[in-house]
Amino acid sequence: MDVVLNIADDYVLDKVWSYIVPLTTNATHWEPASNTTLTVSAWPRDYIPRQLVSLCTITLIGIHILYFAFAYASYKWIFNHDMMRHPRFLKNQVRLEIMTSLKAFPGMMLLTLPWFQAEVMGYSRLYEGLDTYGYTYLVLSVPLFLLFTDYLVYWVHRILHVPVFYKALHKPHHKWIIPTPFASHAFHPVDGYLQSIPYHLFVFIFPLHRILYLILFVAVNFWTILIHDSDMITGHPLETLINGPAHHTLHHIYFTVNYGQYFTWADRAGNSYRQPEKHLDPLLEVQALGKEEKVE
Repeated sequence: MDVVLNIADDYVLDKVWSYIVPLTTNATHWEPASNTTLTVSAWPRDYIPRQLVSLCTITLIGIHILYFAFAYASYKWIFNHDMMRHPRFLKNQVRLEIMTSLKAFPGMMLLTLPWFQAEVMGYSRLYEGLDTYGYTYLVLSVPLFLLFTDYLVYWVHRILHVPVFYKALHKPHHKWIIPTPFASHAFHPVDGYLQSIPYHLFVFIFPLHRILYLILFVAVNFWTILIHDSDMITGHPLETLINGPAHHTLHHIYFTVNYGQYFTWADRAGNSYRQPEKHLDPLLEVQALGKEEKVE
């Protein structure tokens, strides 16, 4: 997040903060490249209240853009709209999914803010130079990130299915038995935050390149949206290794299977794996209902 904050400061926020909180002595800063004089803010870049407000703003804008861009794309071009005729698809469900997500974003943002602030203040192990830890580690840090976060998300997710936690936190997300991509972030705020902790925790334990972390963070959100498309395509060669949309569709239908985020290994080890099979496809119910309507 420190990378994003620096970019935002360079192009937008320095000007915004100098306008909102100008230095009372009317101090100015000469910018030779543009031959102009800029007003300086009384709140410098390293002033924590400014950083907190800036991070809140950036995070809220960013998650809204990411959510609507990726979820809409998946909904329009990947999601099978026939699934909306499924008996367990709720009335006005897409609208409800979006409204639940929008209500959750501010709470998740505030809970996540300490992690982002700690990154900006240099407490994480994020680094800049590509060869700081060697190119081999740079490459291997990607699978390390995926394996570490996948395993912790598995256990956070599974614990959230313990009845006392499920009823209080996770049940709202399972309102969507037949989810659309817009259900991807339709969580109770605390639920969404708890499942995000492994991604923040990683960079405080393991070194990770700053830009690579940003890319992975966006990819994580994209994957979360992708696996909520109610897809049950089966028979592909990676099906037993990758916890994809078909696996997560089964999780929403049967609740206590396929807790993993990317891979199936944690579910296999935890005895919670269920193999996607054609006869489990909820689309079959839609097709059967369509045949009954034709007969009538």
